Amino acid sequence: MKRERIPELDGFRVLLIFLVSWYHIWQQSWLMPRVGSVSLDFLVRAGYVPVDGTILLSGFLLYLPCVTEEGRTAPEILPFYRKRIARILPSLLFVTLFMLFAYALPMGLYSESWRPPIWKDLLTHATLTFPFFEDTYQCTPLGGASWTIAVEAHFYLIFPFLARAAKRAPGAVLCGMAAAAGLFRFWCIRTFDEYPMVVNQMVNMLDLYALGMACALVWPRLRRLRERTEKEHRWQREILATLVLALSVWCFVLLMHRQAYGDDELQRSQMLLRPLFGLCFAGMMLSLPLCLKPLRYLFGNPVTRFLSVISMNYYLLHQNIAVLLKTAPVRAFLETPRSWLGGQPILYSAFENPNTEFDRPWQFGYTWLCFGLSLAAAVLVTYLIEKPCAKLIMRSWRKKPSPADAEPAE
Repeated sequence: MKRERIPELDGFRVLLIFLVSWYHIWQQSWLMPRVGSVSLDFLVRAGYVPVDGTILLSGFLLYLPCVTEEGRTAPEILPFYRKRIARILPSLLFVTLFMLFAYALPMGLYSESWRPPIWKDLLTHATLTFPFFEDTYQCTPLGGASWTIAVEAHFYLIFPFLARAAKRAPGAVLCGMAAAAGLFRFWCIRTFDEYPMVVNQMVNMLDLYALGMACALVWPRLRRLRERTEKEHRWQREILATLVLALSVWCFVLLMHRQAYGDDELQRSQMLLRPLFGLCFAGMMLSLPLCLKPLRYLFGNPVTRFLSVISMNYYLLHQNIAVLLKTAPVRAFLETPRSWLGGQPILYSAFENPNTEFDRPWQFGYTWLCFGLSLAAAVLVTYLIEKPCAKLIMRSWRKKPSPADAEPAE
């Protein structure tokens, strides 16, 4: 199936992942962000919420090739699975093994009684089932952000069948997905006092996937509207779309503030507000490709395209790098004076816990180091691990790969 490129969504994906990574790095640095006298603290305190935006975007991009001018189609099951495996498995396995040998084993973490057994941790990560078990989900040392990839894989398993059903009855399928998520949340809230094991399960996000698929159904009409108004009424269309974008962003900011400072239990509040956040993300996603040209170029340009290509590996790596930088061996390395820095260390603090002591020079240096190393590592893993392994997988499963299968779609 032909995959449509919407350049502005590259920047949208990058922005969502940046906000999530900022949250994870803030958890380690405690650097409170401000712009002048304006505090942006709420953006990092609730910085886990944009993960929901990446889920919605995934549902949109998965279903978009199924929506054509001629009607709705469905992906072939085995080729779809093959592309998904080639896309996510090499990077996930590499990051898992990297954390095993660079962090878990050297630090002796599996000797701690509250950790999962090493065999169970490796087996569940290899099979993407680790979010189903409390010890391998909450206590694993093999990567804090990998659960999102597992949730995506769980949805990949059922997506071809949902797409086939949606070909015949899209409204019933999408409403059924949303109802399943709503009923699951209702059951969770009525049954549990704590929600870490249920808040991020795939069924709890089915309404986000459904909303993304619904946006894919709407997009062809918006695309035709953009084409019809390109010569006449372009300014009216762009201004209206920009107003929709601004309204969506404003509602998102208000909801983020509510999520960050509300009195409710955070994960309970996250589940209850998830549909509203989903509508905000949908408004941003659909309005961006139609809004004023400078905004479109800001989100859709060669830089955002490149960052989007490496974004999955950046997402998998950033939290792990932030944790590794605070381990004793790495901290000793960073605090050693370097001749090429004029005898200064790369990163130094006189405090044992510089984040809790609010050592500002260390907080700034650590934050920039996390972002920089994560980007560099993402580039290396993308072009040395992910893409070569993906091509190898595609070639090994097909004797004569077509050009569309030479590289897995994003």
